[in-house]
Amino acid sequence: MIRHIVLFTAKDEGHIDGIIEGLSVLTTIPHARRLEVARNRKTDQLGNDIDVVVYGEFESEAELAAYKAHDLYKQSIRRVRPLRELRFAADYNVSTDVRLVTRRAVSAGGG
Repeated sequence: MIRHIVLFTAKDEGHIDGIIEGLSVLTTIPHARRLEVARNRKTDQLGNDIDVVVYGEFESEAELAAYKAHDLYKQSIRRVRPLRELRFAADYNVSTDVRLVTRRAVSAGGG
């Protein structure tokens, strides 16, 4: 499985809703196993420059390529590009690239 993460900054704070709307059309593209578009909560103590996050999961390189070739993907780019300042993207293969540590959840009640 491939995870696709894209981070956006807006040219102006007033453009964030427009970016989210423009990116939301991506959720209707059928090739993603999971696709989320969200506003950054900006609660990190070291940096809160990112305004919008896209998180996607794809079964294969072919599915990711089909997603990027879809007409709605191109439509989203046309809508979002004039509103955004920066775009950072990262893709990784879960089965080969991930170093994972799983910890048991700790109960807040102590029990």
